[in-house]
Amino acid sequence: RLQSSYALRYKFRGSINFRYENLINSERGFPDFSKSSIYNIRWSHTQDAKSNPSSRFSASVNLGSSRYYQQSINQLNASNFLNNTLASSISYSKTFAGEPQVNLSMTATHSQNTNTEVINMTLPTLQGSVGRIFPFAPKTGSKKGMIQNINFQYNLRGENRIQTTDSLFFKKEMFDEAKMGVQHNIPLSTNFKLFKYLSITAGTSYQEVWTFKTIERTFDQATQQLVTTENKGFDSFRTYNFSTSLGTTIYGMFDFGKDKKLQALRHVIRPTISYSISPAFSQYYDTYEVIDADGTTSDEVEYTRFEESIFGIPGNNFASSIGLSVSNTIEAKVRDRDTTATDPKKIMIFNNLNFSTNYNIAADSLKWAPVRMTGGTSLFNNKMSVNFGATLDPYALDNNNNKIDKFNIDNGGSLFRLTSANLTFNYSLNSKSFERKDSRSDDAAVQESINSGGRADDLFGKPQDFADGRFTGQDEDDEEDTGPSPLYSNEIPWSARFAYAVNYNNSRRQSEISSHSLMFSGDIDLSKRWSFGFSSGYDLKSKGITYTQLRFERDLLSWRMNFTWIPFSERSSWNFFIGIKSNLLKDLKYDQRRQRDRSL
Repeated sequence: RLQSSYALRYKFRGSINFRYENLINSERGFPDFSKSSIYNIRWSHTQDAKSNPSSRFSASVNLGSSRYYQQSINQLNASNFLNNTLASSISYSKTFAGEPQVNLSMTATHSQNTNTEVINMTLPTLQGSVGRIFPFAPKTGSKKGMIQNINFQYNLRGENRIQTTDSLFFKKEMFDEAKMGVQHNIPLSTNFKLFKYLSITAGTSYQEVWTFKTIERTFDQATQQLVTTENKGFDSFRTYNFSTSLGTTIYGMFDFGKDKKLQALRHVIRPTISYSISPAFSQYYDTYEVIDADGTTSDEVEYTRFEESIFGIPGNNFASSIGLSVSNTIEAKVRDRDTTATDPKKIMIFNNLNFSTNYNIAADSLKWAPVRMTGGTSLFNNKMSVNFGATLDPYALDNNNNKIDKFNIDNGGSLFRLTSANLTFNYSLNSKSFERKDSRSDDAAVQESINSGGRADDLFGKPQDFADGRFTGQDEDDEEDTGPSPLYSNEIPWSARFAYAVNYNNSRRQSEISSHSLMFSGDIDLSKRWSFGFSSGYDLKSKGITYTQLRFERDLLSWRMNFTWIPFSERSSWNFFIGIKSNLLKDLKYDQRRQRDRSL
């Protein structure tokens, strides 16, 4: 094992950790004897933000054998055992200030699935961008109208993607199937006001893709098989599209009078209609004929030679659609329970209530997309958040529960079919949630003193509340401490979180609850240095307790001690740790883990 930390003041800091293990099973000569090796590399590097603001280098590497955390004797901890992904990233970026600003970056990434042992890497990813340019805008002053708001950008992205496995890692075969490509993108847009209240945005995007590998397909009549030939060399294709949107904001106010408990309702509606179009780029498509053994053509199949492109393929279908959406916020003004308050209290009824759908002009059937509804609100002084959603399909189902091109209402049903719905509650509270607040402020006491014939200034001393003989603004520390000693009145801070989620699915008349769960977690400071935490849940559908974890921690000033326990399930285990907090002495520690025997 190799472990080290490094730092250069005001420049950078980092750490590296390399672990290598030889695993030997049974004894040499026995049939179950086996020998293997596993490794893991962790590297972290961060640069001080002030050392060079225009140039930055960072690294976060977690690379190793796919089964390292599952097979390692020294790493049987729950968090790593349950993690099935190893990920790494090394990046360098440079910014060239000016008008426009230019940004360049180079990144190497790695993602490794420890279950399938598949490794995906980009070595490297090159990105560049030129800041937004307004060619027709005045050099000083604000931009007005459609022409002055015309702007464009330039974005560049190049990648070299590699997919391999543990056994071929950094071998010649790993680089043979690498895929390279470069993508150029130039978006152009503008926005302006129409009739003062309507906001219009319009934009088009030009994209060019370079690739270094294409394919050619033919059908071998003799073998009756498809033959795919890879052609290495430079090739490219170009696409473009156009979109526009029209939106406005409508404010509605319903006043019920200041003497009512519900004084007013405020409704803000933001409707938007959008249109997008993309042509068919059939010039990049070819065909091959499927010929039967008797020489007759049975089929003609269309394909594009850019199917291996990492940045997608040119579209072969004409697309044209209209999008419709409406977002709402609703809030109320109510009379405050505090009778001394002069201003009404604002309550948000719906933080958001949104509806959206679209109409596909180019489709030959099922032109309307399902209506998606989402919403959310807060209750109990924002302690509870409620979010909900539903999908409403306008089309009917046939006897086989397949969607048909006929409206549900024309088929004898309702206007929409409820195909899915979801509801979540999140509630959090802590030890301060139940503290009573003194509704009598100093300002109210001063006003009461004035009403009783006193003065607001201190000419005759501080205003006195004749109800309890207490002076306004009097420090509580000046009063004699008649309460219990701090030993018995020590506060115990705590927090708790509850979540409830349910999902309903009825896309093919199955009408089922797909998931139904209750989750809860909390933390409590038993004393100034003792803390306890827990997390668990209950699956209401499968009638079982979900992943449960208990945590105990003790702050020992320069030291830290904790105990984590997973009491049941196949991942049941416990972990005890005590060590020094300082990074310089973090190797002075005792770490003991115990996991359930998987052979039982």
